[in-house]
Amino acid sequence: MASIIVQAVVILLDVIAFGLGVAAEQRRSKATVTTDSEKNYDYCSYDSDIATGYGVGALLLLAAAQVVLMTASRCFCCGRGLKPGGSRACALILFLFTWLTFLIAEVCLLAGSVRNAYHTRYRTFYGDGISCETLRKGVFAAGAAFTFFTAILGEFYYISYSKSRDAAGDAPYGGSSIGMGPYN
Repeated sequence: MASIIVQAVVILLDVIAFGLGVAAEQRRSKATVTTDSEKNYDYCSYDSDIATGYGVGALLLLAAAQVVLMTASRCFCCGRGLKPGGSRACALILFLFTWLTFLIAEVCLLAGSVRNAYHTRYRTFYGDGISCETLRKGVFAAGAAFTFFTAILGEFYYISYSKSRDAAGDAPYGGSSIGMGPYN
């Protein structure tokens, strides 16, 4: 039987990470070209940098959810054996896709946080063109979307894993069971 507590903790962490990823997309840094008070040069002026914090928070919560899920399932490869069949095959496929979507989400959130924190320091004298670099639209949104996919796949993986683990019972799938009689 799949643990309701593990499922609740994982889904809670994933939902909060998803919310932070969406919030980071909405609060990306925006830049404006500003002229100094003496009108000698132009420079880039950036607004709030809160999206970087949201992105890092989403990254850490998603990682925590993945750690809880993999600890509860013993990372699929450790622990007692699983019963061969459809549940185990499904759990294996979901395990692989969960890790794939997790890695893509982490890369998007990390890249978005790093790029959002980067502020150009260019100055131009006497009206030359200036370009203020900002994060492209959709990086945090992609991270949030893959966070959502990771949450869904992770829940189905855990349910499928638990079903296969519970069906295995004890021996022969749960380990060796060598019957030994008393010594006479």
